[in-house]
Amino acid sequence: MNDKTIWLKTLDNIKNILDPLPFNTWFSPIEFLDIKDEKLRLVVPYILYKEHIEKIYKDLILENINKFVNNSIKDVSFILKDNLDSIIKEELEIKEEKNDNLYETESHINFKSNLNKSYTFSNFVVGESNKFAQAAALAVAENPGTMYNPLFIYGNSGLGKTHLMHAIGNYIEEKQHKKVLYVTCDQFLEDFMGLSRKNNNDNLDYMEIFKEKYRNIDVLIIDDIQFLGGASASQQEFFHTFNNLHNNSKQIIVSSDRSPEDLKALEDRLRTRFCWGLQVDISPPDYELKVAILKKKLKGEKIALDDDIINYIASNVGNDIRQLEGSLTRLVAYSCIMGETNPNVEFAMEALKDFTKKPVTDQNNIRRIQKSVANFYKISFEDIKSKKRPPNIAIPRQVAMYLCRKLTDEPFERIGIEFGGKNHATVMHSCNKIERELKNNKELQEAITAIEKELR
Repeated sequence: MNDKTIWLKTLDNIKNILDPLPFNTWFSPIEFLDIKDEKLRLVVPYILYKEHIEKIYKDLILENINKFVNNSIKDVSFILKDNLDSIIKEELEIKEEKNDNLYETESHINFKSNLNKSYTFSNFVVGESNKFAQAAALAVAENPGTMYNPLFIYGNSGLGKTHLMHAIGNYIEEKQHKKVLYVTCDQFLEDFMGLSRKNNNDNLDYMEIFKEKYRNIDVLIIDDIQFLGGASASQQEFFHTFNNLHNNSKQIIVSSDRSPEDLKALEDRLRTRFCWGLQVDISPPDYELKVAILKKKLKGEKIALDDDIINYIASNVGNDIRQLEGSLTRLVAYSCIMGETNPNVEFAMEALKDFTKKPVTDQNNIRRIQKSVANFYKISFEDIKSKKRPPNIAIPRQVAMYLCRKLTDEPFERIGIEFGGKNHATVMHSCNKIERELKNNKELQEAITAIEKELR
C-alpha cells in the first residue's frame, strides 16, 4: 500500500468508531500530506482544528494508522493550510543546501505536475459570473494546443481562477495522458533565479536542465503572472519559453489578477502574446452562485442548515469564495463545539461575526423599513416581500425599496435579497421610478415623509 492508501484505510477505521457528526466535522477537512521520518503529517484548515484534534484525537489516529504499518509511526504532525507553502518551501531550501543539484538530469523520470487532484470540473460550481470562463477552460482541456492558445484567465483573488487551471490540467492528464506542469509565478522565478546559485564545477548545464523542465511538456500552467513584472531577465526567459511552446502547439494557460492590458510592469511583447489567444475574466459571484456554492459544500457535512442561514451567509460574507467556504466550515465547527444540532440564524450571526461584512443591525434596518411601509399602506409584511404585483402591493414595495436605498448603506443586491430575492436591476428600477414620481406626485411625497418621520 502507498502512504495515501494507508491514510484512507485509517480514516475508514476511525469512521466506524466515531459518530457521524464529530467525524465529518473534524476529519473530513483533513488533507493527507505525507509520512516522513516515522511521522504522519496532516493538513488542517484552521488553528481550531489543530488544537482540538491534537488534544482529543491524536492518540486515536496513531493507534489506528499503526495497525497498517507495524507500529512504525511514532508521531502525528498537524500543519495549518496557510502555513503549508512556507513549510514546503523551507524543506526544499534545506534539501537544496544538502544537495545543490536541484535540477537533476533525471528530473524527467521524477517529473511532478504539481496539480491539486481535488480541483476538477465536476466540483466547480458554475454561475453567471464564471460560466464563460468555465466553458473556455473546458474547451481548452478537450483540445489543448489547438483552441485558445494561450488561455488567459483574470479576476480578483478567491474567485476560482486556480481551481479552473488545475481542473484543466487534471482533465488533460486523465483523458489525454499529456505532460502537464503547473507552477506559480513565484516558483518560476525561483527556478530561474536559482540557476545563478548553482556550482559550476559539477559539469552540469543547469540552463539546459531548466529548459528541459519548462519546455519538454505539453501544457504549461502559470498562476499569478503579474508577479513577473520587474524581473527583466526572468521576463526574457519566459518570453523564449512561451515562444518555444507556442511554436510547437503546446498549450499555455496563464492567470492574473488583472487583464493583459493592465499588466504595465510586463514587457509589451509579453502582453501582446497574452492577447493572441482568449482572455476570460471571472467576476465576483452573485447571490445565486454563492448560495449554490454553500449548498454544494454543505453536502459533505452532517448538519442541517435551513435556507435562512444559507441566505444570511451568502448575503453577509464577502465575494471571496475561500472566505465563503471558510465561513461555512466555521459555522459547522462552532455548532459541533457548542452542541447545537439545529442552528438558527441568530446562532449563525454569533458564530460568523468575524466573517460578516456589515453589522447585523443593517438587516434590522431594512426590516424596520419594510414593516413601517406595510403598516402605512395597510398590507402585510409578507406581501411586501412577495412576488405579488397588484398596484396596492407593488407600489408600497417600490416605496420600501426606495427608502431602504435612501436610509441605509446597503447595495441594490442586498436590498433585493431582503425583498424575496429580487435582482439588483429590479431594485434599481423601483428606486428610479419612485424618484421620478416624487417630482410631481404630492400624495406620494406626503406618504414618504410620514413613513420617514415614523422611522426617525
